[in-house]
Amino acid sequence: MLELRGKRPLPLQGQDGSVKVYLARHGQTMFNVVFGKTKQDPGIEDPPLTETGHAQSQELAEQFAKLDISRIIASPYTRALQTAHAVANRLGVPMTVDANVRERTAYVCDVGRETPALTADWPQLDFSHLNEIWWDRKEETIPAFHDRCGAFRGLIAAADDWDRVAVITHWGVIRSLTGVRAGNAELLRCDPRDPHPPLDETWP
Repeated sequence: MLELRGKRPLPLQGQDGSVKVYLARHGQTMFNVVFGKTKQDPGIEDPPLTETGHAQSQELAEQFAKLDISRIIASPYTRALQTAHAVANRLGVPMTVDANVRERTAYVCDVGRETPALTADWPQLDFSHLNEIWWDRKEETIPAFHDRCGAFRGLIAAADDWDRVAVITHWGVIRSLTGVRAGNAELLRCDPRDPHPPLDETWP
């Protein structure tokens, strides 16, 4: 078993012997620092990683280096892109961007950056498949968000290499897919072939 920075253990296989898809939450941002202390939204749009968040991303990359990863899928939010970039550089694998694994729009930090700005900052990545505004302008309801995560589950389960894919995403996405409330840069596994958890179990 791999130990997760003193947190939950990460089994190499599921109880049935199957390998799982890899999920990881992005590293720490200033939103996480302030909200964690005050439970108040600090009003920072699309916050980048803090110094601690960058260090967490490097630690996460070392964890991934022990695993067999063929490619990385990242949310378009800056915090996820920065985390995924650290992992991709360490592993030397391709990285793609998928808005299906974006966070639920609920706070100011969930206001993203338009695709032209992302393209300018990340010229090595392809954003052409995204709408210019790819996040929700209004708060996304939890049922709609949970359904979106379920749809992504089906898409990744249909991929030939799903058991070698790393998904760099967010607290809400991981909660919907697994029921786990993951910490920053925490690595988990999930079998996408399992039924999507009921809404009342993951968001009671």
